[in-house]
Amino acid sequence: MVISPEDTSASDRGAGDRGAAETLRVAEWLSIPLAEIKLRTSRSSGPGGQHANVTASRVEASFDVLGSRSLSDAQRSLLMRRAGTRVVAVAQDERSQARNRRLALERLRERLERALTPPKPRRPTRPTAASRERRLADKRREAERKRERRPPQA
Repeated sequence: MVISPEDTSASDRGAGDRGAAETLRVAEWLSIPLAEIKLRTSRSSGPGGQHANVTASRVEASFDVLGSRSLSDAQRSLLMRRAGTRVVAVAQDERSQARNRRLALERLRERLERALTPPKPRRPTRPTAASRERRLADKRREAERKRERRPPQA
């Protein structure tokens, strides 16, 4: 995952500011501004004792495909066909909200990349001579076994 500040340094922005300067690099040819990604926090489920009861460490990152300005029409239609109108990734693995935020963004990046990568075309193949021979030998063996099960001719 690459979150890169393109125009300004971190000291120029506020600590929690997710301006258009920071982007999520989905692929070599696509970067999505973090401003287009909605991050929601909530309390994490599962074990964790008192710490889990008071911290909002679960992070949900969602990306609105229809509302994005960084996608081309072809990318938008491909994403909608393969992932839907909203792509969501959740992380609640870590105790830290910051680590879960990074995990959620990485998972979102992976889902977007997988949905935008066209499937590799299948190259039709033919059975090899050895596989054809094995298939025919198995057929002969099965036929012989069934022939032996038949009652004797009268």
